[in-house]
Amino acid sequence: MCARISNIIYVFKIKRHNEYDLKMNFKIEYSWKNFKDLSLDDLYAILNLRQEVFVLEQNCPYIDADYSDQDAIHLLGYCKDELISYLRAFPPNIKYEGSSMGRIVVKESMRKKAIGKEITKIGASFLKKKYPNYEIVISAQHRLEKFYEDLGFISRGGVYLEDNIDHIQMYLPVTQ
Repeated sequence: MCARISNIIYVFKIKRHNEYDLKMNFKIEYSWKNFKDLSLDDLYAILNLRQEVFVLEQNCPYIDADYSDQDAIHLLGYCKDELISYLRAFPPNIKYEGSSMGRIVVKESMRKKAIGKEITKIGASFLKKKYPNYEIVISAQHRLEKFYEDLGFISRGGVYLEDNIDHIQMYLPVTQ
């Protein structure tokens, strides 16, 4: 389906704005993997993070293991040995006519550090390069519409319920 992609390493330096003015450094290693290349530990970490956020934190009981992971290309973001960010990407004509991304997630303790923006940009860049003649489609939680707009996504259609949460379809046009 997709050739193995070399690992991408980003180092984030976060300056805390409190009386101690501490600097916090952490390294996130991103890697793209096809489903068959995921180790059992990777798969367990993915399912755990997705359930932690989408099922427990958002109080939304649904079946996360939807048999779509086998068709996806997975972007895993590890900090040390902990999966802290993740998304799955799809070639065109799997979920939508265009290519697409979904299950974009950042561990709660690692939010407010621009990791969500970074992983979304990495995913979009990968899909643009791999499928340049296709738009990139997401089914975004409606409450995050502004977040995705700031990354260049455009809303399409009205708000709809998906797993009992308001969503809106958004896309990055081919020209971006």
